[in-house]
Amino acid sequence: MDRSQRKLDHIRHALATAEIGTNSFDDVSFVPNSLPNIGYEQTRLDTEFASFRLPSPLIINAMTGGAEATTQINQKLAIIARERQLAMAVGSQMAALRDPSVAASYQIVRKENPRGIVWANVGAEATVEQAQAAVEMLAADGLQIHLNVMQELLMPEGDRDFSGYLERIQRIQESVDVPVIVKEVGFGMAKETMLKLTAAGIKSIDVGGRGGTNFAKVENKRSAHPLSMFEDWGFTTVESLLEADRDIHAQASVMATGGARHGLDVIKAVCLGASAVGVAGALLRVVHAHPIEECLAEVDGWHHQIRVAMTALGLVQLADGVNTPLLITGKTAERARLRGRAVEEWAERR
Repeated sequence: MDRSQRKLDHIRHALATAEIGTNSFDDVSFVPNSLPNIGYEQTRLDTEFASFRLPSPLIINAMTGGAEATTQINQKLAIIARERQLAMAVGSQMAALRDPSVAASYQIVRKENPRGIVWANVGAEATVEQAQAAVEMLAADGLQIHLNVMQELLMPEGDRDFSGYLERIQRIQESVDVPVIVKEVGFGMAKETMLKLTAAGIKSIDVGGRGGTNFAKVENKRSAHPLSMFEDWGFTTVESLLEADRDIHAQASVMATGGARHGLDVIKAVCLGASAVGVAGALLRVVHAHPIEECLAEVDGWHHQIRVAMTALGLVQLADGVNTPLLITGKTAERARLRGRAVEEWAERR
């Protein structure tokens, strides 16, 4: 199938299979603080991730590009990023590296947001030269390398050989002049994977957990022989954040993508250790259906919700969240205990 058509199929099926109900964030709740001793206006949204000082913890995460029809989506996302000072990653640029005629669908992001923080994006199959070309294509400030093994296995035209991924990631990390962020695309990350990445020199990880866009469902929609038994594959975003223990945080900054539905979920992710929170599917649905003014209002609403939660918890800055007690219950707690994580420790934080 033509790559451009595949990109359009991904958008169509991502919108059609959107998971907007309950997810793992519902297994996380806060201990109430009736004496927070701060005011709403004192709260600050700035954060540090991947050597960037970001005005907001919200990241417009990788969504699309690679077809003429995706240019308008990326343009709209870039305007939102510019107007609300959000970092933004483009979708996989492998399409443009193989067919330069679709490069404009990515370059529109830098055109609309010339001074913003923009991240390029390639797959772990990319060569050093391709990674450098992706960065140059956007004059990018950072580079995402995405991991999507299960998606590729379910994709009718996907890869089947994942040999040498870690070695290629390490070579890219050592060769490009911008920070490298390794991200999952919705199947979550285990501690073992994170330790392999940090040992290879990666200092920024996006756990990309299950709960947001489900690419197993997306690819099954495209397949004549769907494998629906794999649609619950992997770790949720919350489970992935619990996998990132002190050893991981000592070596890398962690970002959470997958299933954040509003500002309260963002604060839950931050208090679970995330320095930033990627939003993709939720924003794609807004951009697809509403004019830019309503999209900007949606982002403003998320920022307001984050600050309401911060005020109620007594958090002047997001970094204070690492000491906030959390109650982790349900299936998430059960699975975390099986992985050796004592969730009671989170409830007893001071």
